[in-house]
Amino acid sequence: MATTAGRHTVPTPHVPASPAPVAHRPVDYVWAVARISLGWVFLWAFLDKLFGFGFATPAAKAWVNGGSPTTGFLKGTGENALGGFFSGLAGQAWVDWLFMLGLAGIGTALVLGAGLRIAAAAGTVLLLMMWAAELPLTTNPFMDDHIIYAIVLIGLALAAAGNTLGIGRWWSQTAIVQKYPVLK
Repeated sequence: MATTAGRHTVPTPHVPASPAPVAHRPVDYVWAVARISLGWVFLWAFLDKLFGFGFATPAAKAWVNGGSPTTGFLKGTGENALGGFFSGLAGQAWVDWLFMLGLAGIGTALVLGAGLRIAAAAGTVLLLMMWAAELPLTTNPFMDDHIIYAIVLIGLALAAAGNTLGIGRWWSQTAIVQKYPVLK
């Protein structure tokens, strides 16, 4: 205790104020729903290729049953402009692993709302490679859903869409993200 002019003063401990609730704008919820929806697109592709639920991947061609998640798509690019390059990657174990880890990681990050910068960068690279594998496009000179999804991914990261209906705000305050902001 400190004494001041015959009086005793007791220092009060500093108690940080609890953070004020964050007011989200309607557009924040639109970005959050877009983030979760696009995350589900990536996660579903991963799950269907892994287990072969019969939507895009029959059970016999599931990765758990010895199928290759990249062969069907990449082998079908042989006649395209970059088909020689991409069809040569089809079925290689390292390509299958990178593709599946990418789908799972990007999807998980988007659904949770954490690591959106890395998810946007990795997702954009993956989507642009899939777009390039299909060149020339048959329905449009250059634009397709891969490009649209890549633009949305970048928008999600720039809008900090993980902060609404996600763990983005908490994630950005963790020690590792404070040390390495690229992980936001």
